[in-house]
Parts: sequence; C-alpha cells; structure tokens
Amino acid sequence: MNDSLVYLDELKQRGIQFGIGPISRLLHRLGNPQHEFRAVLIGGTNGKGSTAALLASVLETTGMAVGLYTSPHLCDFRERIRINGCMIEEHELSDLIETVRRNSREDVTYFEFTTALAFLHFAKRPVDIAVVEVGMGGRLDATNLVSPEVSLITNVSLEHQKFLGRDLKSIACEKGGIIGENGVCITAATGRTVIGTLEDICSRRRATLYRIGKDVRVRRSARGTFSYYGRNKCYRDLTISLAGRYQVTNAALALAAVDYLAGRGMDISEPSVIEGLRKARWEGRLEYIAQRPRIIVDGAHNPAGIAALCRALVSDFTYTGLIVVCGILHDKNYAGMLKRLIALADVLILTRPREERATPPAELLAVIPPSYHDHVEIVEDSGRALDRARSLAGHDDLVCVTGSLYLVGEIKKAVSSWR
Repeated sequence: MNDSLVYLDELKQRGIQFGIGPISRLLHRLGNPQHEFRAVLIGGTNGKGSTAALLASVLETTGMAVGLYTSPHLCDFRERIRINGCMIEEHELSDLIETVRRNSREDVTYFEFTTALAFLHFAKRPVDIAVVEVGMGGRLDATNLVSPEVSLITNVSLEHQKFLGRDLKSIACEKGGIIGENGVCITAATGRTVIGTLEDICSRRRATLYRIGKDVRVRRSARGTFSYYGRNKCYRDLTISLAGRYQVTNAALALAAVDYLAGRGMDISEPSVIEGLRKARWEGRLEYIAQRPRIIVDGAHNPAGIAALCRALVSDFTYTGLIVVCGILHDKNYAGMLKRLIALADVLILTRPREERATPPAELLAVIPPSYHDHVEIVEDSGRALDRARSLAGHDDLVCVTGSLYLVGEIKKAVSSWR
C-alpha cells in the first residue's frame, strides 16, 4: 500500500494540466467507468465539499449506495473516495492504483489519476449514485467526464486566475462548463455578471437554470431552524449539524438537488431528508478539534472563504480573545485573505504547512501593514505554531486555524496525537 501511495505522491510533480484529453483516453481504456452510475456534479468556488456531504448524507439515508468523491483530503488519502460514508479500503485502493497505472499510456496528473480511481471504484462496487466534487474550474476538469443528472454551482468568486481567467465572467464560464446539453443546473451564485454568464451558457445548451433565492427559497427562524420551499417539495423546521449560518445556503442547494432527483423517480422521503441533514458531517469547516483552549479549524483558502469564516466568527462564536494560526499556499490571494484576518484577530501567527506550494511566512508578513506587526508572530513549523497559540490562549479565548486545507490536516493530525 505504501508503494502505491508513493507512486501517487510522485504524480504531484506533474502539476496542473488544463485539458481533458489524457484523462478521457485513460478512462476509455478502463471501460469508461464514469458512465456506469448516476451522478451529481458540484462545482463552484466555496462550499462544494459541504454541499456534497449534505447531499450524500440525505441520499445515503434512503438506503441507496452513494459514492462521494471530494478533494483534497485532510489526514488520509482514502477520505477522497467514500461509499455511504466509509473510506475506500486500503487493499481496494492499492489494487485500483495498479489497475489504473497499467492502463496509463501518457502523462496524467495526480488529480486526474485520483479521479479515475474514484470512478473505477464506484463502477466496480457498484453505487446507485455518486456525488462528485469538481477539482478546479469545471469545463476542463477531470470530473466533468461524468454525465450528471443535475449540476450544482455553489457560488463564483475570483480564484485560480492563472488558469481560470482574470475576471468573474471568465471564471463563471469555466464553472458553467459543467452544465450539460439539455441539462439542469441549480446555483446559489449571485451577482449580475455571474448569473448572466450562467444564463447565457444554459441558453446555448438548451439547459434549465434554477436559482437559490429566486426559484428556490429558504427561510431561517429565530430558533435556529430553517424551512425550504422548492419547486416541488417543501420542508419545514430543518436543522443541520454543520456549524456556520452560511451552511443553510449549502443545505438549500443540496435540497434543491434532492427535489429534482425525487422528480426523476428517486424515492426520497421527508424523514430521510430530516435525518440526512441532521447527521451530515464535514471535517475541516468550522470544526471544533479541542477544548481548553477551544480550537477550531476551517479550510478557507481564498478571500471569499475567509470572509465567510470571519462573519461566522463574529456571529456564531463567543470569546474574549481570538488567536489565528494561518498558513496559505502561494497561488492564493493571500493579501486579500490576510486583510480580513488581521482586522479580526487579536494575535495572528503565521506558519507554513508542509506543502511545497506553501508561502513562506515572511512573504505573508510583507503584505500586512506595519501598524499591525505588533500583533503578528512567525512560527515556521505548524505544530509549534499551534503550541504557541495554545500558550497564549486564556480560558475564554478561541484559537482558529485557517488558510489552507493542508494546514488543517496537519493540525488535526497533531491534535489526534494528544489523545
């Protein structure tokens, strides 16, 4: 198993390959496993993983075999490929890696190879339906080779501009690439430019676009519950276990997909919806990992994600002081992210996840105005950065680890070793 994972890690050196030719040919040699199961494809900038987890949880509660493919993983590669919440077994993963490796005739990237593993696993088991999270963009992403029952787009903001384009319209075009001919897309995106772009794509492809807030509505109650009003179904007084008020929007998107799938013949009862939302779990997003001091981790890794995190820290948590441990990859807009964090944190500890794309903390410090430097520390090693945060935290303080899912994974591993 270790040799197989070493081979996978070596594929990271190939970087990002913008195009679906090699993965298309690889999947063809594998018998096109992506066509052997029904699928829901989820793209967007933020909230993809949470939406996928919520939808998969509801579908699993019906008794179906449900595949879930997400990325990246936090602590264990096998987190990426699950069926009914269970990670792929080590022996199954090892066998699949060898199968895909034997069928590789040209260079494919780490993500493309991983996507082939997931599709092959879901076809072999088999699953009734797979919930598939887009990796980057959509139009030329390896996941876009499934034929989805419905495509979901959570939201669209500036990200990966080197690959997806410098403006919102260009990025929305890439995200909207997951909308199929005569297909259905449901989105929680807002903004005239983004919505106009998605509408144009749907018009050209004779697809239907449904919007959260227009065609589908959600109403929050003072009790912390919410009600969903869809095109065919209504659900009242719902609760979700995921922290953060913004998760209600992700839940609405998942429920809109459930609503659509039920209209296509899937037997999804109201009790399944209620139970599925209640038991859904998604690690690394506003997740408590320790008490005394309280430590939460959140994988926000772009300005929009950090903005949502900051709103949640203000509205959903109580604390005397906030200590933030932050590490960011160099291809992210770290200036925009740090601008929001430094305005909220009492102490900001800059660190570096053990990932070759990580930004040196000194470079992060360089974009922070000197007037804030008295509140900033640099601790290169992520484990020691956490130790420093714990030493500073008082009884009523909160420690928040954010900036990268890679950093979140490292911190979760460190905390698990305490037990």
